[in-house]
Amino acid sequence: MNIQLPHSTLQSGKHLLLSGSKSESNRVLILQALFPELTVQNLSTADDTLLLQQALSSHTEVVDIHHAGTAMRFLTAYFAIQQGKEVLLTGSPRMKERPINLLVNALQQLGADITYTEKEGFPPIYIRGKKLINNEIHIQGNVSSQYSSALLLIAPALPNGLTLHLEGEVTSLPYLKMTTNLLAHCIGQEQVLFKANTIKVNTMNGKNLLHNSWEVESDWSSASYWYAFVALSPIGTTLSLSYFKSHSLQGDSALKTIYEFFGVHSSFKGNELTIEKVAEPQQKRFEYNLNATPDIAQTIAVTCVAMGLECHLTGLHTLKIKETDRLQALQTELRKLGADVSTTHDSLHLAPCPHLRSGISIATYNDHRMAMAFTPLMLKTNLEIADKEVVSKSYPSFWHDVAQLTVKR
Repeated sequence: MNIQLPHSTLQSGKHLLLSGSKSESNRVLILQALFPELTVQNLSTADDTLLLQQALSSHTEVVDIHHAGTAMRFLTAYFAIQQGKEVLLTGSPRMKERPINLLVNALQQLGADITYTEKEGFPPIYIRGKKLINNEIHIQGNVSSQYSSALLLIAPALPNGLTLHLEGEVTSLPYLKMTTNLLAHCIGQEQVLFKANTIKVNTMNGKNLLHNSWEVESDWSSASYWYAFVALSPIGTTLSLSYFKSHSLQGDSALKTIYEFFGVHSSFKGNELTIEKVAEPQQKRFEYNLNATPDIAQTIAVTCVAMGLECHLTGLHTLKIKETDRLQALQTELRKLGADVSTTHDSLHLAPCPHLRSGISIATYNDHRMAMAFTPLMLKTNLEIADKEVVSKSYPSFWHDVAQLTVKR
């Protein structure tokens, strides 16, 4: 079902409580499955997290995680060490096009028993859980940090721990640090060593966790859409969001710095984040390397097109293996609005767009971030978002929040 978005205004002075971070929630759920004494508060309500919870408690031989890429990677590693358990791990047609061979190869180096049931290198995969004795592997660091995180999350449960060597440039480093920081919180800082491109995690071998509780911070990726809303609003517009930490584990907290360019200032009072439009951009060209935070690329590109700014984004090579090829999808949909856009395998260039077309229907390609990233354009024109239900993957209450915070002009 599509949703019509009339030309609207963001109401100033409102407050939103956002759901827990999907990235944090999915990591801590794997740790909780390995160490049941761990208690967790403020879990994400996103589809991806619910699917992971269901999969972890499932007693069936076939586990279908649909479009949940993080769940596919994390569960591949988790099921590989569940001795005596055999699982066919599968997903949607798009999931079957997303490569998993680097992770499977790494697990096989540790001794895992995993076979492909359809196309070599891609899901579905058949996993026969066993005890993994080997404890040292090499993996490319420039493809997806989720592969490395999947391996690190099971490391404390391996009989000999794990030493992980990352080869080449490391993509999405903040997400990798989120994983190691969560591990350090649970098992102790001295049990997790991250030096240069090598990460060593010691085994717990039946020892108790150092800390057995975790409160998940709200999701900075979800907050990105509200940064865009405020950026496209008049000077003086404010919006408060919670529950957020000034020193966050989430890479997308870089929004605080990035959106200063667009005139949005961030401030904290306890765990409440207030964002305010304080100025218009002082420069006409925005350039940024998003290698560490690729999930906010769509939001930033849409912000720039709405503000008539030139934009050059790099570090986007992982976007091609997401829910859709996000680079191609961005190019196609931005062009519908009248933008001049060009892309390479890892970059996007947007020329200043002096006028946005109205009444455009934005295709979402089964990608939650396409739907939400384009929504703030409703502050500049009227548009339609196709397949509105897709937002449930990460932010189920998104349309409710949009309706509560905006008024038709």
